[in-house]
Amino acid sequence: MISIAVSSQKGGVGKTTVAINLAHAFARAGVKTLLVDADPQGSVGLSLSRQSRLLTGFYDFLADPSISLDRMIVPTRLETFSLVACGQASDYEAGGGGMGTHLARVRTFLRNVADRGFDLCLIDTAAGLFGVTGDVIASSNAVMIPQQAEPLGIRSVPKLLEGLNRLRVMNPRLTVLGVCLTMVQNELAESRESASALRELLPEEMLFQTQIPRDGLFIRASARGLPVGVLEEGAGAQVVFDALRAEVESKLEASAGHHHVQA
Repeated sequence: MISIAVSSQKGGVGKTTVAINLAHAFARAGVKTLLVDADPQGSVGLSLSRQSRLLTGFYDFLADPSISLDRMIVPTRLETFSLVACGQASDYEAGGGGMGTHLARVRTFLRNVADRGFDLCLIDTAAGLFGVTGDVIASSNAVMIPQQAEPLGIRSVPKLLEGLNRLRVMNPRLTVLGVCLTMVQNELAESRESASALRELLPEEMLFQTQIPRDGLFIRASARGLPVGVLEEGAGAQVVFDALRAEVESKLEASAGHHHVQA
């Protein structure tokens, strides 16, 4: 099984949109996918089912690892796509303990998911590279970083890469898939300039070719807690996430012939 953390330095960069839609794109391609909401803001769960606040989820497992995965897995209409909500323990758990506190339990969780026959586990983490998020990244095979295409966002990238290098020390097999630009508005000079500034800052392989546009559709889909591809008018947007999925696959294959997701 491949585990991919979707992480960002700060909130509001479209991270959850990327996580939901990328997971859905993999599931549509026949990859048995589990999307885990490890963001105590809980936007995946919140949106995907209104009662998700009441579901037993990821942070409950960190508090009590005797909870079985069966109690946490929420199926969707797509047979290859399942979810685990954030859980109720997240309110106090999120800030609880420094990095490393939950490392063993996060690893156990991922082992349980692998034992259940999932091919891919995508984890939507809380913003920032510390606490539980640090533990998730340190336990995952790969990490991708959604980054808003705006001038201010760009300045935080070198700091982000520095943080990821620290995590690589904890997790030498971590593949940094790279930075994925979100909320891109090609008609805006600032947005275009941010994209090119980022290209100059980062080694070429660290920037995804696929960019996520700022699209009213995504906002509507998120409000309903749905992957954009399930909306009637979502086919065009679906293409973007299928392209992102293909790029993630080729990056994983490039990073190591021995772990790759076969669609």
